[in-house]
Amino acid sequence: MRALLDVLLLVLHLYSYVIIIVAIMSWLIAFNVINMYNDLVRSVWNALNALTEPLLRPIRSILPDLGGIDISPVILLLLLFLVEDIIQRYVYPFVF
Repeated sequence: MRALLDVLLLVLHLYSYVIIIVAIMSWLIAFNVINMYNDLVRSVWNALNALTEPLLRPIRSILPDLGGIDISPVILLLLLFLVEDIIQRYVYPFVF
């Protein structure tokens, strides 16, 4: 059971990196630092969006319109950190 929790914590940790990469990449695309006409960039962007959008879309629907500022990745990161902390503090010590 501990191995399963370790894998779950690792997946949550890696997913937080993916969210950070998507946020940085969206800034780079918005300021035309990264060219979306490049096939490699477009495929990476589509793959990362396919990973993150299912969790970001419900958060965006709840949040009010902030005038072009998207804080949904920050809220998702906070939720991921909360889940990781709950697993490490309350679930992990009691698993034999």
